Amino acid sequence: MLGAINLMASGKFCRNLFLAGLMLMAGCRSMAPGYEQPVAPVAGQFSVSVEEAGSRVEKLGWKQYFDDPALQMLIGQALEHNRDMRTAILRVEEAQAAYGVVRAGLYPHIDAIGSYNRSRTPADLSLTGRSMVTEDYLVGIGISSWEIDFWGRVRSLKDAALQSFLATDEARRALQIALIARVADSYMVLRELDERLVIARKTIESRAETLRIFQRRYEVGATSRLDLTQVETLLAQARSLEYQLQQARDSQYNALTLLVGQPVDLPPAVRTLDAVMLPVLNAGLPSELLLARPDIMAAEHRLKAANANIGAARAAFLPRISLTTTYGSASSELEGLFEADSHAWKFSPSISLPIFNAGRNRANLNLAEVRRNIAVAEYEKAIQIAFREVADALASRKWLQQQLQSQQQTLDALSERSRLVKLRYDSGATSYFEVLDAERELLAAEQQLVQTRRSLLSSRISLYAALGGGTQALNVSTEAEQALQ
Repeated sequence: MLGAINLMASGKFCRNLFLAGLMLMAGCRSMAPGYEQPVAPVAGQFSVSVEEAGSRVEKLGWKQYFDDPALQMLIGQALEHNRDMRTAILRVEEAQAAYGVVRAGLYPHIDAIGSYNRSRTPADLSLTGRSMVTEDYLVGIGISSWEIDFWGRVRSLKDAALQSFLATDEARRALQIALIARVADSYMVLRELDERLVIARKTIESRAETLRIFQRRYEVGATSRLDLTQVETLLAQARSLEYQLQQARDSQYNALTLLVGQPVDLPPAVRTLDAVMLPVLNAGLPSELLLARPDIMAAEHRLKAANANIGAARAAFLPRISLTTTYGSASSELEGLFEADSHAWKFSPSISLPIFNAGRNRANLNLAEVRRNIAVAEYEKAIQIAFREVADALASRKWLQQQLQSQQQTLDALSERSRLVKLRYDSGATSYFEVLDAERELLAAEQQLVQTRRSLLSSRISLYAALGGGTQALNVSTEAEQALQ
């Protein structure tokens, strides 16, 4: 308390200069160039015509889009346990801490100071002609080399760190959307394989029964050995298909387990893929992607960070003013530290002006400008990639729907053909080769129809992710909200 009183009484001049420095710092302007958002290098509309009606994806959270309880459970587990997601969250915390470090440079660092010195002066260096042992004590507070940010160098660095932090947080949200889409698509592929396995096993049961009948016919001489081997071939092919599907399912299950980040316990499917209904989405205009896609927003934040770094590089050409101050109590004896006349202070402003540094500052400015240009190109590329992903998803949704209708008609025709061929064989009007061919094509069509249904669902999932995947439904991190305040 005594030290504070003495500072007010004896350090008025130091205090006024300190406050003047704060006001100058507050009034300084950044030397960063004015930011202008680059023009989106894409067409004004998507090439594939889209439905005007439909839900707006930015307000449609994943729980509203995916209504399957099992899938919702998997997505929730993935968001909690996926290691890439954990890393992304930690990256946000890392960027927040780095921003805090740079932001602290705007303010003076006040430290408590305490020192004790004991020294011996030889006789030939002593003013008294005799050797002397002296000691002194010092306690106080001080500001060590605080840069007064006249030209906005530190502020530009702070702005760049803030934009880098925001870009990292947007990258986390982009990863979250991608993870949701990958889990959903992996789940649909798993359900596709389950459904195809059911078809294959039903076919195996049917062909096994057919083989039993033909074996009895062959034993009594009612059919040829050739027909019997053809039935055996059909059964062996169906079993081979089952093994292939089971291998693919196990691999897909392992991939889903890796995505989720923990062992997956899936309940039996309660509905087939043709019963899965995903809401129709309204793609809107390409320009709306700029506010819906976190990866585009992350690229723009990186562009703003590069723009701010140009301001810091420009300020490096100008004088740098620093302030060092101390105030406290000093005495040659410990018990004299807090006496009325023991206060001591030091006020040391300094200025440095770059004269020659072998072109370092110019190279740093060129580097900052080149990195800004790179960030512009990356921002434009992010927009183009987003445009293509949406266009691809729209095209897939349109043409897969057409394929599905065509394949359903093909399956119906092949089912009728198989029935008629069997009747012709039973009546002796054709050979079993025709039955064999019809059975093969029917099984292939059944498998293909399920694959196309899953592909159509995957295209809708891709469109959901490409349009931003419920951007407004995703919670912005608390750290980002605090940083923006």
